[in-house]
Amino acid sequence: MSSVNVHPKAQPDWNNLNVLHRNTLPPRANFYVYDTQHDALNYDVAKSNTYCLSGKWKFNLAANPFEAPEGFENPDFNAAGWDDIPVPSMWQLHGYGKGPHYTNVNFPIPVDPPNVPFEDNETGSYIRKFAVPESLRESQLRLRFEGVDSAFHVWVNGKEIGYHQGSRNPSEFDITDIVDKEGENTLAVRVYRYCDGTYIEDQDQWRMSGIYRDVYLVAFPAEFRVEDLFVQANFIDDEYVDAILKVRVDTTGSGIVRVDLFNPEKNEVHGTDFAETTGRESNEFALKLYEPYKWTAESPTLYHLVVCLENSSYVSQRVGFRQVETKDGLIKVNGQRIVLKGANRHEHHPKFGRAVPYEFMKQDLLLMKTHNINAIRTCHQPSDSRLYDLADELGFWVMDEADLECHGFESICDAALSPADRALPFRERQLLTRNNAAKWTSDNPAWEEAYVDRAKQLVHRDQLHPSVIIWSLGNEAFFGRNHKSMYDWIKSYDDSRPIHYEADIYAETMDMYSMMYPPVETIVDFAKDTSKTKPLVLCEFIHAMGNGPGNIKEYIDAFYAHSKLQGGFVWEWANHGLLTKDKETGEEFYAYGGDFGDIPNDSNFIMDGVLHSDHTPTPGLIEYKKGLEPIKVISYTSETATIVNRYDFNTLDHLECSYIIMDEGQPVFCGTIDLPSGIEPGQTSKLRLPSTPAKSVGELILQLSFRQRSEDPSIPVGFEIAFEEIPLNISSPLTTQLKPSRKLSTTETPTLLTITSPTTTWTFSPILGKLHSLTKNGVEFLASSPEFTAYRAPTDNDAPQDGADWKNRLLHLAKTHTRSCTWGPAEEGNVFVVWTEQRFAPPTLSWSIALDITYTFAASGALAIRVEGIPKGENLPRTLPRIGLAMELPGSWAEGNGDEAPAVSWYGRGPGESYRDKKLSQRAGLYEVAAVDELWTEYEFPQEGGNRTDTRWVRFAHVGGTAVKAQFRDMQTGGRKLFDFNASHYRVRDVEAAKHPHELKRKRTDNVVLRLDAAHHGLGSGSCGPRTRDEYALLTEEFEFEVVLE
Repeated sequence: MSSVNVHPKAQPDWNNLNVLHRNTLPPRANFYVYDTQHDALNYDVAKSNTYCLSGKWKFNLAANPFEAPEGFENPDFNAAGWDDIPVPSMWQLHGYGKGPHYTNVNFPIPVDPPNVPFEDNETGSYIRKFAVPESLRESQLRLRFEGVDSAFHVWVNGKEIGYHQGSRNPSEFDITDIVDKEGENTLAVRVYRYCDGTYIEDQDQWRMSGIYRDVYLVAFPAEFRVEDLFVQANFIDDEYVDAILKVRVDTTGSGIVRVDLFNPEKNEVHGTDFAETTGRESNEFALKLYEPYKWTAESPTLYHLVVCLENSSYVSQRVGFRQVETKDGLIKVNGQRIVLKGANRHEHHPKFGRAVPYEFMKQDLLLMKTHNINAIRTCHQPSDSRLYDLADELGFWVMDEADLECHGFESICDAALSPADRALPFRERQLLTRNNAAKWTSDNPAWEEAYVDRAKQLVHRDQLHPSVIIWSLGNEAFFGRNHKSMYDWIKSYDDSRPIHYEADIYAETMDMYSMMYPPVETIVDFAKDTSKTKPLVLCEFIHAMGNGPGNIKEYIDAFYAHSKLQGGFVWEWANHGLLTKDKETGEEFYAYGGDFGDIPNDSNFIMDGVLHSDHTPTPGLIEYKKGLEPIKVISYTSETATIVNRYDFNTLDHLECSYIIMDEGQPVFCGTIDLPSGIEPGQTSKLRLPSTPAKSVGELILQLSFRQRSEDPSIPVGFEIAFEEIPLNISSPLTTQLKPSRKLSTTETPTLLTITSPTTTWTFSPILGKLHSLTKNGVEFLASSPEFTAYRAPTDNDAPQDGADWKNRLLHLAKTHTRSCTWGPAEEGNVFVVWTEQRFAPPTLSWSIALDITYTFAASGALAIRVEGIPKGENLPRTLPRIGLAMELPGSWAEGNGDEAPAVSWYGRGPGESYRDKKLSQRAGLYEVAAVDELWTEYEFPQEGGNRTDTRWVRFAHVGGTAVKAQFRDMQTGGRKLFDFNASHYRVRDVEAAKHPHELKRKRTDNVVLRLDAAHHGLGSGSCGPRTRDEYALLTEEFEFEVVLE
């Protein structure tokens, strides 16, 4: 028989579960080698024995590995026709391949682990020429890749060096004997979009490929060198006063190893320790230090360790004296319980994807510090190694997470359930599904090495960092034997940190319980359960998608009320939008799933952060900062306020307190209040409040501001850390006169009523039951009639829960229908009254709201609109989005009268948007905007936004100077009642229909779209968590309100 050809000739490494790496050096701690102690202590990587190979590379993309250019690795290969691409980068963001692909749960490929597609596996070929710097030529030379997605082979000068997979883990190859130290070298890398590791890299993020972190030529001493470094600080007494720094230095070669420790000012604080070593050895040292400064996230004091070999080679590392342990059923640092006030941070940049520049990353952490965030979960993979240096210096608790997730198997197993299993209660069904899903990889012994490898890569690289206090085994990969193997290996190598993994729901192996998005009641019940002997951390909570999250305060208060509840991490830090252009119009916008033709996709579920995609804060971050404040007023009297210190370690001595007394929103008194010194964490103290003014115009509010008093590397002096508002009286007069002495004149036609006062003329249609016109000083105020409405453009948090009910009940289609209209003068002609009977109802269904609306026209120019509503019928929605009046004003009311009168001014919460469960960050005061546009909150997926709650009054100014003010009257007291308002240039139906802001802007109307609401439904976090809590929900029940316009 003639010979038979076979394709492929051998099983590819990228499709072989038995090949995770070829010729990679063992994973090690992240450190650099310097020639002098001075350079080592300055930590300037540019002065280390390291040569960065990032920059411009030649690039070619093929549809699969088998069609990639042959022989490209050879030095004489002609790549002149290839494109240039920057490294680091992701090739999809430079116009190559099928583009970015977003999926949350489902795999983007046919599921057949460990096999991935052969013919549809984009493959990038990279070429970089380089010469070895003269100063490095006598060294052992290593090629180091900090991150490549998802797998790659590498060649130097035509010789294959090795293979690596594990997209977010570094890899290192010894190329000493292959490089030409005197001449030009050819570095060739072939990167595969998919490999068998893809099945356990199924994170909720964009799926993109390339060399996305830096590439280095790293030089180590040829004869005698540090191979690895291990550091562990422990206190040796129960008071956590004196400490021992355990240091292990793995070396190759013979000579003297010297270890020195320097204090924060880089003065030596411990006598030099020596060890003489030969061959490959581990050299252990124990440096005892009396009363060292402790490292915490609140006081990140760092010492400096220097390892010297033969006075010619130096390795330095910042070290912190801190001890983390699970003790007394709690996570404790230096003997103290801590509360994790954290954020889940993916690596993402709106232009560069996961190739995040250092300064952009640093700005993220500085922004966290100024918003009271003290913890980071590196979801769901190890971050850029430089982040941990920043976390050490700035002060963060870090939950460092392995690069592991295989969520997509859950979809497969859920789809395979029998009808009987589908009928099970949700929690039982979920557990069954996840147990089955674990069998694919997590509970499959064939995958054990792949799982444990990811734990090794994580811990070896990052264990030097005091900021890393918890290891996490990954995310949403169910629970199986391979997680137990990961746990066991970590504990055998580093027993100084607790281990987290959420899917171990009973904490049978892990050192803590973990939950995602539970209701507050669930975690409080957990805290009261005496059978739970381990603490609880919410690895994800308050899902911040779109407009939200609501009810943050309740979670934070629970963390401080119950010691077993040790905090959580908001999901998530930032939206993942990718800046792109509309193909037809060229307009820029931030893209999400499906915008690049990616199928299957999870649409805008990737836009769920407290930052916009450009990493500017959303209103959600401002509210989160308020919830996390480290100083709180917990009670007050007319003379004193009781504060509590919510720091874990610090006193309040670095803060100062000032106050302002507001009278009807105007500051009338200000000053400072002495903060008692030495207020310890958890301790309360009383502040003496200033005297309440004897006379006032109206409502008095005392605002306390707590600001940074002392220098801090991340928080400027004078920066506000926290604030509180204390009401001093409850005066709430209605500043409108409805009963003047002057008379009204009226005229009637069969279709129109005209009512005239000295300043204002109204026209009303008794047939339609609507106010047609409101003209003040000759200026028309209305472009469309005020009507009762109850709908809002659904938020992301509405959509799956309350919003689904609204849609099922056809609330978005409901309209008012007039049944009758009655009118006539009253009170001897001082007022004119119109009564309308209306029915607010949708088509198709039988439910309705019976409306009695009374219009009272006063000769002073004031108009009161009183609305009484009674819900009736079957299939009523459980809640309503809002109850109030909606109308439009002509465009001449959109920009005010220049410096004379702003377009909108109000007394209420501001300056930003607020809702009944997202309002505490917005303080009461007088606010104004020059143009209505300034009130709109532009969410990257259009939805309800820009509301202002707890409003006392709002005034709108015409370009000609005429103004109209709106207030709500309390039906029982006759005084002022708080209300909501929203003014924009966007109609609800257009907001709901748009998928991106630039599409919505095309629908922008010149008119001012105005809502005046008696009540507004809260936000919750129902996009992935609990719906709006009942105390913040607008339940469907009888209502009555009165709006006064003048």
